[in-house]
Amino acid sequence: MIRWGGIAISFHPFFVLVMLASVITGHFLELLTLFAIVFIHEWGHIAAAKWFGVQVNSVQMLPFGGVAVMEDTAYLNAGREMAIALAGPLQNGLLIGCAWLLHAAGLWDGPFYEYFVQGNILIALFNLLPVLPLDGGKIFQSICSIAFPYHLALVWSLRISLLFSLLLIGYALFPLLLPGGTLQLNLLMIGLFLLYSNYVDYRNIPYRFLRFLMNRERSLPRHLLHGSLAQPIVADKEQPLEHILRLFKREKYHFIYVMNRQGQIIAVVPEQKVIYSFFKRGPVA
Repeated sequence: MIRWGGIAISFHPFFVLVMLASVITGHFLELLTLFAIVFIHEWGHIAAAKWFGVQVNSVQMLPFGGVAVMEDTAYLNAGREMAIALAGPLQNGLLIGCAWLLHAAGLWDGPFYEYFVQGNILIALFNLLPVLPLDGGKIFQSICSIAFPYHLALVWSLRISLLFSLLLIGYALFPLLLPGGTLQLNLLMIGLFLLYSNYVDYRNIPYRFLRFLMNRERSLPRHLLHGSLAQPIVADKEQPLEHILRLFKREKYHFIYVMNRQGQIIAVVPEQKVIYSFFKRGPVA
């Protein structure tokens, strides 16, 4: 592990093995180029995160790419979270633009130029797939969190990510059903990695949702500053607090209208009080 700019950079053991294998097979320059592209891609995320005041903990270089590990950004508005996700592919676009300018000036040509441009296009497009933890998956989840309650957005974005992971694995295995077909090992490994990652995240949805609730206080000044309209939630007095909290939307501030069995409003409660009561009692099993 090394540190650069106050951020820890770690290398997965398999990443080191892949780099060593590239030396043996004579493809070290190509793999080093892809590593540099991925690193610049991740640094785009880091720069955008720091711009919005998000703490970045580390960068992990994996055999199939990189991941910038940062604090949960659910307290940001969805637009800023999408900007952080888009900052990575934007770096690939800038690299392609710089390469094209050098090519137009006659300073860069040949197979390596084409490899560099194609590598950036591949990495950018792959990262824009609607699969977590890829950039496209984060963008899709942010869009869902605008339209739907946050808990529902977590559930369905991860379910769709699991589905796409399985489709990627199926696509990698499909050639084996054809005469003379060969296994697409790289796609299979990426699909398995995404499937495992999303399975773990799906099981951790309750903890991710608890962090969202704990950080709601950080988003309150934004609503006060912009004069956001509160969105009412109508609830029965017997309704479990956990069910009410699952109706919270990321971009909205909520007042909860508590009704009795006769349909009369008996209390109007701000969301902070409901969250406080929930943590005081403890989550309902």
